[in-house]
Amino acid sequence: MSVFTAITRAQLDSFLAHYDVGVLENFHGISEGIENTNYFVDTRREGRLHQYVLTLFERLDYDDLPYFLGLMAHLHNAGVPTAAPVADNTGELLRPLCGKPAALVQRIDGLGVGEASAEQCRAIGGAMAALHRAGQSFPQARAPDRGLAWCQATADAVLPKLDGDDAALLRDELAWQANVDRSALPTGVIHADLFRDNALFVGQRLVGLIDFYYACNDRLLYDLAVAANDWCWTPGVGPEQAKLDALLGAYGAQRPLTDAEHSCWPAELRASALRFWLSRLYDKHFPRGGDLTLIKDPASQRRRLEHWRDTTGGAP
Repeated sequence: MSVFTAITRAQLDSFLAHYDVGVLENFHGISEGIENTNYFVDTRREGRLHQYVLTLFERLDYDDLPYFLGLMAHLHNAGVPTAAPVADNTGELLRPLCGKPAALVQRIDGLGVGEASAEQCRAIGGAMAALHRAGQSFPQARAPDRGLAWCQATADAVLPKLDGDDAALLRDELAWQANVDRSALPTGVIHADLFRDNALFVGQRLVGLIDFYYACNDRLLYDLAVAANDWCWTPGVGPEQAKLDALLGAYGAQRPLTDAEHSCWPAELRASALRFWLSRLYDKHFPRGGDLTLIKDPASQRRRLEHWRDTTGGAP
């Protein structure tokens, strides 16, 4: 959630005139994240302060946006802790701003997590299971856009920038992943990016999941691996078993894993680390301009990949 597109107060006033949200009071850019432009927006209506997040979509296909916003509304209505998108005065969830599609979403009070506790991991496991279950009744579908084909294309772009060790590791892992049989894994709606900065807590209580703009229909187990690689990992320590037990236990209480998922769990942990290592390598070597732009360190995901390769090596 970086700021690639600067907006003025007059532009935002004109945009908000199409919503029944009151008068603009304050707004400022949000620096976290790397894909879209985001602002906190405060308005006042009938004497009460209302808080929102405004997102300008920088690279997403306009045709994909109804899926994301519709999914957020569907999950919110199903009781999954998510922010609800706000419709304008004509019922639309998207409007143009500065030549880009933009959406206004209710702001959730809460904070992202630094180092997660086992209790917070338990909350994330339960919420992800609820998301996966509620997603089964969502009528729209969207293919994943960061699967193995994307990994190979992105690798082709970054390989000339890498040293010998990184290049060898990347080539070897891509070849290994290509031989994993995932045909029996259950699929459905996944968040695909449920890192600690995409969940808001008040203390140990989860109050909201945010940033659904990688959501798609894909392997449910992969979604769980993405969460495990972030929430249950401590720098300098690695994965913590108590946190993994909390995450997986809470998830499995609502949606027990299949035999195929148990077998593929190590491969999905590696696939998650590979995908985010690659995206961070790409952002490092091909940065985009923007105010408050955040580029995340690829090395942390490389360490995860190396760990899971060392502990789960061999043929897929």
